[in-house]
Amino acid sequence: MIKQVICINWGTRYGARFINRLYGMVARNITPPFSFTCFTDSAEGVRPEVDCQPLPELDFEMPKNTKGKWPKARLWGERLGDLKGPVLFMDLDLVITGSLDDFFTYGDPDKVILSRNPAKPFERLGQTSVFRFPVGKLVDLQRRFLADPQGVADEYRYEQRFVTRNAPGGIDLFPRPWVRHFRYDCLPTFPLNLVQPARLPKDARIVIFPGGVLPEHAIRGGWAGREGWTLSQHLKGLAEPQADGSRWRYLRHFMQPVPWVAEHWQP
Repeated sequence: MIKQVICINWGTRYGARFINRLYGMVARNITPPFSFTCFTDSAEGVRPEVDCQPLPELDFEMPKNTKGKWPKARLWGERLGDLKGPVLFMDLDLVITGSLDDFFTYGDPDKVILSRNPAKPFERLGQTSVFRFPVGKLVDLQRRFLADPQGVADEYRYEQRFVTRNAPGGIDLFPRPWVRHFRYDCLPTFPLNLVQPARLPKDARIVIFPGGVLPEHAIRGGWAGREGWTLSQHLKGLAEPQADGSRWRYLRHFMQPVPWVAEHWQP
C-alpha cells in the first residue's frame, strides 16, 4: 500500500522553502511507494515532486486569542483531495532524523494516532505536529468546530486537545522515542545550554519544533529573534530590559549551534 504523507501551508510564515525541505527529508527516510501532498494557498516555488492541492474550503472565522493551530481543521473533512485511507500529517517546521516506515504500520489503521505531548506530562495529551488518521475519520470534529469555532477554541485552547478528547473511537499515541520535542527533549537545561549544543536522542525519528523556535534558529544558535548570537552577546543582553520581565527565562533561551539539525534539514 502506498504511504500517504500530507502537510498544510497557509499565509507567508513558511511557504516553499519549508515545503521543499520537508519533502526532501521524507523522500530520504521512507521506503517507496509514497505520495506527498501539500494543501496550500500558494504553490509558487514548490518542487515538482510535491502534489500541491488547494486548501479545503471552509466557511468560518478563525478563533482569536488562542495558541492552537485551528486552520488544521481544514483537513478534518469527509474528503481530502483525492486521498483515501490513512494519511500521515506532518508540520512544516519539523526535522526528520530516521525511518518513517513504522509510522504507517503502527497500531490500528482505522485509529487516530498522535505523537505524545511532553509539555503536559500529567495529561494524556496528543501532539498534532505528527499524527495519522483515516481520511474522513474526523468529520464530526470538523462539524462541531464549525458550529462554534471561538467557543471550541476557548474551551480546548489547542486543537490537539480537541482532537485528543473527541476523536471517534479515542486516540492512540506513537511510541515516545519516535517523536521528540526539541526544547523539552533535546536542549540541555540551564546552565548547560550555554555551552553544550542540543543532543539528538537515541531512536528519535522526528524532532518537532513547537513554541516559536525553528530549525533554522537551531542551526545558527542563539534564539528566535537573536539568531547567530554568541554566548558573550547573549550574556551582554542580560543587562537590557526583558520583554517578559524575566531574566531567568532569558538565560534559558539560548542555544549553541546544532550540527545535526543542519545535517538533516535539507531539501
